[in-house]
Amino acid sequence: MSFSRRIFLAGLSSAAGANLLSASRALAATSLHVGDQKGGARALLTAAGLTERSSVPLQWSLFAGAPMLIQALTAGAVDVGVIGDAPLVFAQAGGSPIKAVAAIQTDGTMTAIVVRKDSPIRSVRDLKGRSVATLKSQTGHYLTLAALRDAGLQDDDVHFVFIPPTAAKMALQNGNVDAWATWGPYIADAKIDDGAREIVNGGRLMSGLSYVVATDEALQNQRNAIGAYNRLLSEGHQWMLTHAEDYAAAWGKETGLSLPVAHEVVRTSMATVVPITPDIIRKQQGVSDFMTATKMISGSWNAKAITDPGVAF
Repeated sequence: MSFSRRIFLAGLSSAAGANLLSASRALAATSLHVGDQKGGARALLTAAGLTERSSVPLQWSLFAGAPMLIQALTAGAVDVGVIGDAPLVFAQAGGSPIKAVAAIQTDGTMTAIVVRKDSPIRSVRDLKGRSVATLKSQTGHYLTLAALRDAGLQDDDVHFVFIPPTAAKMALQNGNVDAWATWGPYIADAKIDDGAREIVNGGRLMSGLSYVVATDEALQNQRNAIGAYNRLLSEGHQWMLTHAEDYAAAWGKETGLSLPVAHEVVRTSMATVVPITPDIIRKQQGVSDFMTATKMISGSWNAKAITDPGVAF
């Protein structure tokens, strides 16, 4: 408890202070703790006017990327969050106690490989012998390997530099790496504000899937609340489909990025939230098998084992 809160409680009668503390603990116990990224679910639900309509109190924590969010889920610091298809496999291979409870289907174009505007690299084939910055075992890493194989190249025909997005952005600008494989706002910012060129995206090479994931503990104790969150997120994405301009303005304000960047992010973020179906599991199994084949992860994994299709939607 913070110092200011202790002082506040000290000013109440002992009975009133005890009642307030009890109510505060009860709220924490019944709240759903959501892990998010800047410009993510909270920004969408707020822009759509849905946060105040939530049937369960939502507490939010921001993370810089999927690896950090997975760590928080594994530690039980948050109950639910959204991660991509490759991070889900990464989490499964790492033994994270989570399950996918809903799928978010996009066209896959939010993940891409970019190079500097003055780069001689014009195609995936030109990446041979070059360096690519990305996050290990995440969506950019996946896309790069998929693009190499699609172009008839080998997995080791590029040199991977595994660094966080902020460092990768600087490395690309400074010429310390030749290309950058990443997603969403990082791609949009690099293309629009830095003049980077996109040489390939995941539209044809990736599933375009992300997932709402929840911890096993939350699924046991807050199953109805997770179902309510699924429905809320689905409403938010439905709203985005018909309010792209409104969301771009709200997203830009939330993130501090320019409106042109916001427009590009919203364009590639158009999605529908759907239940976990056998077809979704089949697509995820394909992602898992590819990651095993390319040695992004060790061992083979059953995609069905990390899903919970039975959460209310």
